[in-house]
Amino acid sequence: MKALVTGANGFTGSHLVRLLLAQGHSVIGFVRKSSDLSRLADCNVKLAYGDITDSEALKAAIAGADTVFHTAAYVELGIVNEAQMHRVNVEGTRAVLEAAKAAGVQKMVYCSTIGVFGDTGGKVVSETFKRTQTNFSSAYDRTKYEAQQLVDQFAKEGLPVVSLLPSGIFGSDDPHFGPVMKQFLKGGLKLWAGGERITGIVHVDDLATAMILAAERGKPGEHYIISAGDLSTRKMFEIFSQETGIKVPAEAPKFIVRLAGNVLDPIGRFFSWQPPLSRERVHYVYDRCVRVDAGKARQELGWQPRSVEETLRQIVKSI
Repeated sequence: MKALVTGANGFTGSHLVRLLLAQGHSVIGFVRKSSDLSRLADCNVKLAYGDITDSEALKAAIAGADTVFHTAAYVELGIVNEAQMHRVNVEGTRAVLEAAKAAGVQKMVYCSTIGVFGDTGGKVVSETFKRTQTNFSSAYDRTKYEAQQLVDQFAKEGLPVVSLLPSGIFGSDDPHFGPVMKQFLKGGLKLWAGGERITGIVHVDDLATAMILAAERGKPGEHYIISAGDLSTRKMFEIFSQETGIKVPAEAPKFIVRLAGNVLDPIGRFFSWQPPLSRERVHYVYDRCVRVDAGKARQELGWQPRSVEETLRQIVKSI
Protein backbone atom coordinates (compact mmCIF):
# COMPACT_ATOMS: atom_id res chain seq x y z
CA MET A 1 0.00 0.00 0.00
CA LYS A 2 1.15 3.53 -0.80
CA ALA A 3 -0.66 5.58 1.81
CA LEU A 4 -1.20 9.28 2.38
CA VAL A 5 -2.09 10.19 5.97
CA THR A 6 -3.49 13.65 6.63
CA GLY A 7 -2.81 14.97 10.12
CA ALA A 8 0.13 12.58 10.30
CA ASN A 9 1.70 14.45 13.21
CA GLY A 10 -1.43 14.22 15.37
CA PHE A 11 -2.38 11.70 18.03
CA THR A 12 -4.28 9.26 15.81
CA GLY A 13 -2.35 10.07 12.65
CA SER A 14 1.08 9.42 14.16
CA HIS A 15 0.04 6.03 15.56
CA LEU A 16 -1.40 5.12 12.17
CA VAL A 17 1.81 6.17 10.40
CA ARG A 18 3.94 4.02 12.69
CA LEU A 19 1.70 0.98 12.24
CA LEU A 20 1.63 1.36 8.46
CA LEU A 21 5.43 1.56 8.37
CA ALA A 22 5.75 -1.43 10.71
CA GLN A 23 3.62 -3.44 8.28
CA GLY A 24 5.90 -2.50 5.39
CA HIS A 25 3.69 0.06 3.67
CA SER A 26 4.96 3.23 2.00
CA VAL A 27 3.70 6.35 3.80
CA ILE A 28 3.43 10.03 2.98
CA GLY A 29 2.49 12.24 5.91
CA PHE A 30 0.57 15.40 5.07
CA VAL A 31 1.38 18.13 7.60
CA ARG A 32 1.62 21.91 7.84
CA LYS A 33 4.94 23.73 7.75
CA SER A 34 4.19 24.87 11.29
CA SER A 35 3.26 21.42 12.60
CA ASP A 36 4.90 19.97 15.69
CA LEU A 37 6.57 16.82 14.37
CA SER A 38 7.71 15.42 17.71
CA ARG A 39 5.27 12.49 17.46
CA LEU A 40 7.01 11.44 14.24
CA ALA A 41 10.52 11.56 15.70
CA ASP A 42 12.72 8.68 14.46
CA CYS A 43 9.96 7.78 12.01
CA ASN A 44 10.97 7.02 8.43
CA VAL A 45 8.06 8.79 6.78
CA LYS A 46 8.09 11.06 3.75
CA LEU A 47 6.42 14.39 4.48
CA ALA A 48 4.29 16.55 2.19
CA TYR A 49 3.53 20.06 3.37
CA GLY A 50 0.39 22.13 3.01
CA ASP A 51 -2.78 23.37 4.63
CA ILE A 52 -5.64 20.86 4.73
CA THR A 53 -7.69 23.16 2.47
CA ASP A 54 -4.85 23.64 -0.05
CA SER A 55 -6.11 21.77 -3.11
CA GLU A 56 -2.87 21.99 -5.04
CA ALA A 57 -0.76 20.73 -2.14
CA LEU A 58 -3.18 17.85 -1.59
CA LYS A 59 -3.18 17.01 -5.29
CA ALA A 60 0.62 16.81 -5.32
CA ALA A 61 0.72 14.67 -2.16
CA ILE A 62 -2.00 12.25 -3.28
CA ALA A 63 -0.26 11.72 -6.63
CA GLY A 64 2.12 9.34 -4.88
CA ALA A 65 -0.57 7.34 -3.05
CA ASP A 66 -3.19 4.71 -3.81
CA THR A 67 -4.87 4.94 -0.39
CA VAL A 68 -5.79 8.03 1.63
CA PHE A 69 -6.34 8.09 5.40
CA HIS A 70 -7.96 11.35 6.49
CA THR A 71 -7.34 11.89 10.21
CA ALA A 72 -6.68 15.66 10.25
CA ALA A 73 -9.22 17.49 12.42
CA TYR A 74 -9.70 20.32 14.88
CA VAL A 75 -10.81 18.47 18.02
CA GLU A 76 -11.86 20.56 21.03
CA LEU A 77 -14.79 21.30 23.29
CA GLY A 78 -15.47 24.50 25.16
CA ILE A 79 -14.13 27.83 23.90
CA VAL A 80 -13.16 27.28 20.26
CA ASN A 81 -12.65 29.24 17.06
CA GLU A 82 -15.79 28.03 15.30
CA ALA A 83 -14.85 29.52 11.93
CA GLN A 84 -11.47 27.81 12.03
CA MET A 85 -13.04 24.54 13.14
CA HIS A 86 -15.45 24.66 10.19
CA ARG A 87 -12.58 25.44 7.82
CA VAL A 88 -10.53 22.47 9.01
CA ASN A 89 -13.22 19.89 9.68
CA VAL A 90 -15.64 20.65 6.86
CA GLU A 91 -13.79 22.50 4.11
CA GLY A 92 -10.63 20.51 4.78
CA THR A 93 -12.55 17.26 4.39
CA ARG A 94 -14.14 18.57 1.20
CA ALA A 95 -10.69 19.38 -0.21
CA VAL A 96 -9.35 15.90 0.64
CA LEU A 97 -12.40 14.23 -0.91
CA GLU A 98 -12.06 16.25 -4.10
CA ALA A 99 -8.33 15.51 -4.38
CA ALA A 100 -8.88 11.79 -3.74
CA LYS A 101 -11.63 11.68 -6.35
CA ALA A 102 -9.50 13.49 -8.94
CA ALA A 103 -6.58 11.14 -8.29
CA GLY A 104 -8.73 8.02 -8.61
CA VAL A 105 -7.45 6.46 -5.40
CA GLN A 106 -8.23 2.82 -4.69
CA LYS A 107 -9.60 3.55 -1.21
CA MET A 108 -10.06 6.44 1.21
CA VAL A 109 -10.63 5.94 4.93
CA TYR A 110 -12.19 8.82 6.86
CA CYS A 111 -11.82 9.10 10.64
CA SER A 112 -15.21 10.35 11.81
CA THR A 113 -16.68 10.07 15.32
CA ILE A 114 -19.62 8.43 17.10
CA GLY A 115 -20.62 12.01 17.86
CA VAL A 116 -22.31 12.20 14.45
CA PHE A 117 -25.14 10.16 15.96
CA GLY A 118 -25.93 12.98 18.37
CA ASP A 119 -27.20 12.29 21.87
CA THR A 120 -28.65 8.76 21.96
CA GLY A 121 -29.98 9.24 25.48
CA GLY A 122 -27.96 6.28 26.72
CA LYS A 123 -29.44 3.93 24.12
CA VAL A 124 -26.87 1.59 22.56
CA VAL A 125 -26.96 2.13 18.80
CA SER A 126 -25.40 0.66 15.66
CA GLU A 127 -24.47 2.13 12.30
CA THR A 128 -28.12 2.02 11.19
CA PHE A 129 -29.15 4.59 13.83
CA LYS A 130 -30.57 7.82 12.45
CA ARG A 131 -29.74 10.95 14.38
CA THR A 132 -32.73 12.25 16.37
CA GLN A 133 -31.05 15.21 18.09
CA THR A 134 -32.14 18.21 16.04
CA ASN A 135 -29.60 20.70 17.38
CA PHE A 136 -25.85 20.38 17.98
CA SER A 137 -24.07 20.09 21.32
CA SER A 138 -20.92 21.85 20.12
CA ALA A 139 -19.13 23.28 17.12
CA TYR A 140 -17.19 20.03 16.97
CA ASP A 141 -20.44 18.05 16.92
CA ARG A 142 -21.79 20.22 14.10
CA THR A 143 -18.66 20.31 11.93
CA LYS A 144 -18.01 16.58 12.13
CA TYR A 145 -21.64 15.91 11.25
CA GLU A 146 -21.40 18.22 8.24
CA ALA A 147 -18.13 16.59 7.18
CA GLN A 148 -19.74 13.15 7.41
CA GLN A 149 -22.54 14.33 5.14
CA LEU A 150 -19.92 15.35 2.57
CA VAL A 151 -18.17 11.98 2.83
CA ASP A 152 -21.46 10.15 2.34
CA GLN A 153 -22.30 12.28 -0.69
CA PHE A 154 -18.95 11.55 -2.35
CA ALA A 155 -19.47 7.85 -1.60
CA LYS A 156 -22.80 7.96 -3.42
CA GLU A 157 -21.04 9.57 -6.36
CA GLY A 158 -18.60 6.66 -6.60
CA LEU A 159 -15.63 7.56 -4.41
CA PRO A 160 -14.46 4.36 -2.63
CA VAL A 161 -14.48 5.93 0.84
CA VAL A 162 -15.08 4.14 4.12
CA SER A 163 -15.98 5.94 7.36
CA LEU A 164 -14.76 4.84 10.78
CA LEU A 165 -16.65 6.20 13.79
CA PRO A 166 -14.46 5.84 16.88
CA SER A 167 -15.57 6.44 20.45
CA GLY A 168 -13.17 8.04 22.95
CA ILE A 169 -9.61 7.47 21.73
CA PHE A 170 -7.17 6.65 24.54
CA GLY A 171 -3.40 6.21 24.68
CA SER A 172 -0.43 7.10 26.86
CA ASP A 173 0.14 10.21 24.71
CA ASP A 174 -3.55 11.13 24.55
CA PRO A 175 -3.71 14.95 24.40
CA HIS A 176 -7.19 15.13 25.92
CA PHE A 177 -7.61 12.68 28.82
CA GLY A 178 -3.88 12.02 29.10
CA PRO A 179 -3.18 15.11 31.24
CA VAL A 180 -5.99 14.07 33.59
CA MET A 181 -4.44 10.62 34.01
CA LYS A 182 -1.03 12.15 34.69
CA GLN A 183 -2.53 14.42 37.34
CA PHE A 184 -4.24 11.40 38.93
CA LEU A 185 -0.98 9.42 38.97
CA LYS A 186 0.71 12.31 40.78
CA GLY A 187 -1.96 12.10 43.46
CA GLY A 188 -3.18 15.57 42.58
CA LEU A 189 -6.68 14.74 41.35
CA LYS A 190 -8.90 14.96 44.43
CA LEU A 191 -12.20 15.88 42.77
CA TRP A 192 -13.87 14.83 39.52
CA ALA A 193 -17.14 15.81 37.90
CA GLY A 194 -19.58 13.34 36.39
CA GLY A 195 -18.41 10.01 37.74
CA GLU A 196 -21.54 8.35 36.34
CA ARG A 197 -20.89 9.63 32.82
CA ILE A 198 -20.56 6.73 30.38
CA THR A 199 -17.51 6.94 28.14
CA GLY A 200 -16.80 4.80 25.08
CA ILE A 201 -13.16 3.73 24.80
CA VAL A 202 -10.80 2.48 22.11
CA HIS A 203 -7.02 2.25 22.26
CA VAL A 204 -5.42 4.48 19.63
CA ASP A 205 -3.38 1.56 18.29
CA ASP A 206 -6.55 -0.53 17.90
CA LEU A 207 -8.10 2.37 15.99
CA ALA A 208 -5.04 2.45 13.72
CA THR A 209 -5.44 -1.28 13.13
CA ALA A 210 -9.11 -0.76 12.28
CA MET A 211 -8.22 1.96 9.77
CA ILE A 212 -5.85 -0.35 7.91
CA LEU A 213 -8.40 -3.17 7.98
CA ALA A 214 -10.97 -0.72 6.59
CA ALA A 215 -8.62 0.12 3.72
CA GLU A 216 -8.13 -3.57 2.98
CA ARG A 217 -11.60 -5.00 3.67
CA GLY A 218 -14.05 -2.14 4.20
CA LYS A 219 -16.92 -1.75 1.76
CA PRO A 220 -17.08 1.65 0.01
CA GLY A 221 -19.75 3.87 1.47
CA GLU A 222 -20.01 1.86 4.69
CA HIS A 223 -19.72 3.16 8.25
CA TYR A 224 -17.96 1.15 10.98
CA ILE A 225 -18.21 2.01 14.67
CA ILE A 226 -14.87 1.54 16.42
CA SER A 227 -15.20 1.02 20.18
CA ALA A 228 -13.99 -1.64 22.60
CA GLY A 229 -16.93 -0.89 24.91
CA ASP A 230 -17.87 1.70 27.50
CA LEU A 231 -17.93 2.26 31.24
CA SER A 232 -18.50 5.06 33.73
CA THR A 233 -15.76 7.53 34.53
CA ARG A 234 -15.87 6.40 38.14
CA LYS A 235 -15.25 2.79 37.08
CA MET A 236 -12.36 4.04 34.97
CA PHE A 237 -10.76 5.65 38.01
CA GLU A 238 -11.41 2.50 40.04
CA ILE A 239 -9.36 0.54 37.52
CA PHE A 240 -6.58 3.12 37.76
CA SER A 241 -6.80 2.88 41.55
CA GLN A 242 -6.49 -0.91 41.48
CA GLU A 243 -3.30 -0.58 39.43
CA THR A 244 -1.71 2.20 41.49
CA GLY A 245 -3.23 2.24 44.96
CA ILE A 246 -4.15 5.90 44.45
CA LYS A 247 -7.53 6.87 45.85
CA VAL A 248 -10.43 7.43 43.45
CA PRO A 249 -11.29 11.16 43.20
CA ALA A 250 -14.34 12.28 45.13
CA GLU A 251 -17.41 13.37 43.20
CA ALA A 252 -17.70 17.14 42.85
CA PRO A 253 -21.20 18.49 43.66
CA LYS A 254 -23.15 18.85 40.44
CA PHE A 255 -24.60 22.27 41.29
CA ILE A 256 -21.11 23.68 41.92
CA VAL A 257 -19.82 22.24 38.63
CA ARG A 258 -22.73 23.75 36.71
CA LEU A 259 -22.25 27.09 38.46
CA ALA A 260 -18.53 27.07 37.68
CA GLY A 261 -19.24 26.33 34.02
CA ASN A 262 -21.70 29.21 33.79
CA VAL A 263 -19.27 31.63 35.47
CA LEU A 264 -16.10 30.58 33.65
CA ASP A 265 -17.65 30.38 30.18
CA PRO A 266 -18.06 34.16 29.57
CA ILE A 267 -14.70 34.85 31.20
CA GLY A 268 -13.03 32.38 28.85
CA ARG A 269 -14.73 33.89 25.82
CA PHE A 270 -13.75 37.41 26.80
CA PHE A 271 -10.09 36.53 27.35
CA SER A 272 -9.88 33.84 24.61
CA TRP A 273 -8.97 31.37 27.35
CA GLN A 274 -9.94 27.70 27.61
CA PRO A 275 -11.24 27.24 31.17
CA PRO A 276 -11.31 23.78 32.76
CA LEU A 277 -15.10 24.05 32.84
CA SER A 278 -17.46 25.78 30.41
CA ARG A 279 -21.16 25.41 29.61
CA GLU A 280 -20.34 23.13 26.70
CA ARG A 281 -18.04 20.88 28.69
CA VAL A 282 -20.55 20.63 31.54
CA HIS A 283 -23.22 19.70 28.99
CA TYR A 284 -21.06 16.80 27.76
CA VAL A 285 -20.44 15.66 31.33
CA TYR A 286 -24.05 15.59 32.54
CA ASP A 287 -26.50 15.98 29.69
CA ARG A 288 -25.26 13.96 26.70
CA CYS A 289 -24.74 10.22 26.39
CA VAL A 290 -23.78 8.34 23.22
CA ARG A 291 -23.48 4.55 23.47
CA VAL A 292 -22.59 2.28 20.58
CA ASP A 293 -22.15 -1.32 19.44
CA ALA A 294 -19.07 -2.11 17.35
CA GLY A 295 -20.15 -5.58 16.28
CA LYS A 296 -20.13 -4.70 12.58
CA ALA A 297 -16.42 -3.85 12.58
CA ARG A 298 -15.61 -7.09 14.38
CA GLN A 299 -17.64 -9.15 11.94
CA GLU A 300 -16.91 -7.47 8.59
CA LEU A 301 -13.38 -6.19 9.17
CA GLY A 302 -12.15 -8.94 11.49
CA TRP A 303 -11.25 -6.26 14.03
CA GLN A 304 -10.19 -7.63 17.42
CA PRO A 305 -9.46 -4.81 19.90
CA ARG A 306 -8.12 -5.22 23.40
CA SER A 307 -10.81 -4.90 26.09
CA VAL A 308 -11.66 -1.64 27.81
CA GLU A 309 -10.07 -2.87 31.05
CA GLU A 310 -6.90 -4.01 29.27
CA THR A 311 -6.71 -0.69 27.45
CA LEU A 312 -6.87 1.30 30.67
CA ARG A 313 -4.45 -0.94 32.57
CA GLN A 314 -1.89 -0.80 29.76
CA ILE A 315 -2.13 2.98 29.53
CA VAL A 316 -1.75 3.63 33.22
CA LYS A 317 1.37 1.41 33.25
CA SER A 318 2.93 3.18 30.27
CA ILE A 319 2.55 6.77 31.48
